[in-house]
Amino acid sequence: MLAFFMGLLRPLGVPLRPVWRGAVALGCAGLLAGCAQGSPPAGARMNVRVPPGDPVALATEAPSDFQVHPLPGDGDVTLWALQRSERAAPLRYRVIVVPGSGCAGMGVMADRYFAGLLHAQVLVLHKPGVAPQARTAPADCAPGFVQRDRLAVWLAHARAALRADASQRQGQPAVPQLLVGISEGAELLPALAPEVPNLAGLVLVSASGLDPQEAGALQARRLGLEADWRALGVMQAGHLPDTTVVQGRSLGYWRDLWRWPVAQPLIDGPWPVLQVWGGEDALVPAAAYERFAQRMGQRAPLSWCVRRLEGADHGLEHTTGPAGGDGVQQVWALTEQWARAPQAGLCGPLRR
Repeated sequence: MLAFFMGLLRPLGVPLRPVWRGAVALGCAGLLAGCAQGSPPAGARMNVRVPPGDPVALATEAPSDFQVHPLPGDGDVTLWALQRSERAAPLRYRVIVVPGSGCAGMGVMADRYFAGLLHAQVLVLHKPGVAPQARTAPADCAPGFVQRDRLAVWLAHARAALRADASQRQGQPAVPQLLVGISEGAELLPALAPEVPNLAGLVLVSASGLDPQEAGALQARRLGLEADWRALGVMQAGHLPDTTVVQGRSLGYWRDLWRWPVAQPLIDGPWPVLQVWGGEDALVPAAAYERFAQRMGQRAPLSWCVRRLEGADHGLEHTTGPAGGDGVQQVWALTEQWARAPQAGLCGPLRR
């Protein structure tokens, strides 16, 4: 599910209601479900390969195995992806990542976040206008970004980028690929899956799997803000322009969200699905995860599996009980186990 209860964008003069006010303090968790990774060393620089003078090159930070990798989006738009080779031989698989909401990039902490992907190549997409090294807080996104940001637009650009990526990789050795969606990014996975050759499965990180409107209604109920949610529903069904900003998002964004299918495409799809979520997730209610699990019970047991990390928050960081380590690295540990014995299926490691 989209973690919009904390991914607040600039309100542009629209008063904040309580549902959004408490969200701002959660900062980058909704962007990539785990960006509390610390600051890079002072004076360090990231290895970027972009044309001289390009604005993306101006925000260089920590030394990194990741390289900025431009991919064509829809039309004449360029997406600034990040790419990294496997950290250890042999190469066993490839991971394509669709991050969550907001306008910050993953470059600052990509090395640490994806450290556990030892035998995998990694490709991380970014939304149009998002530089990999940008640290912009959700509440400070530029007005133009807020007005353009919506699921349908992001899907069109991501689809074009994945088609270009597949074309560029023609002639290279074929390896299994996993499509990973972090928070909001998971809402694009069913539609993007056909664009990924040799797709071995989908991985949902801190995403309920429900349609975002349904998951949002459950979160509003948990917070006692059902009236606010209904009011937002009335506004998105009205006649104001898509670019009108309400509660930090454009009405175009809300209109997409209200009609965006996720659950049934996941249920009907042919791809194995691995889902990992935190038991202390404040942004997606447990009821949403549990409702999706009931529906996914229709699937063959070997094609869907879920792990709940007790004491972990939306970013899979442990906040209560004994420290369980970095939950994101536990996700990668599962994919690494699968890659060593892929014949057991993506859910094999959870059934041993």
